[in-house]
Amino acid sequence: MSLASSPTTTMLAITEPERAQVFYGDVLGLPFKGKNLEGSLIFELAGGATLGLLTRPAGSQPQHTALSFEVDDVPAAITDLEDRGVVFEDYDLPGLKTVDHVCVLGSERAAWFLDPDGNVLCLHQNL
Repeated sequence: MSLASSPTTTMLAITEPERAQVFYGDVLGLPFKGKNLEGSLIFELAGGATLGLLTRPAGSQPQHTALSFEVDDVPAAITDLEDRGVVFEDYDLPGLKTVDHVCVLGSERAAWFLDPDGNVLCLHQNL
């Protein structure tokens, strides 16, 4: 068995499954696959990967980027998601500054937003 060829599931903590299902399904447009035996919401991701949303107490979410979506055009993806109600974060930190929500990090563009539970999600584009 090789883990390199095994499909993966990214697990994120959420507090309200109904709200999360609307955000990930309707707002982000991820196909909803259903619930697993534990009752976690499962969404389809590219390449056979999945996203599992586990109901956990508030405060269980990491403070770092939990999930990053590679897109062809970060500014266009931002516009599309803003039209659906997504609010993007802006940063002005040493080594991390956004302009119009976009940060250029070497050969990559990135932009961050939060899900309704505060999980940090990212759009990134290789230049």
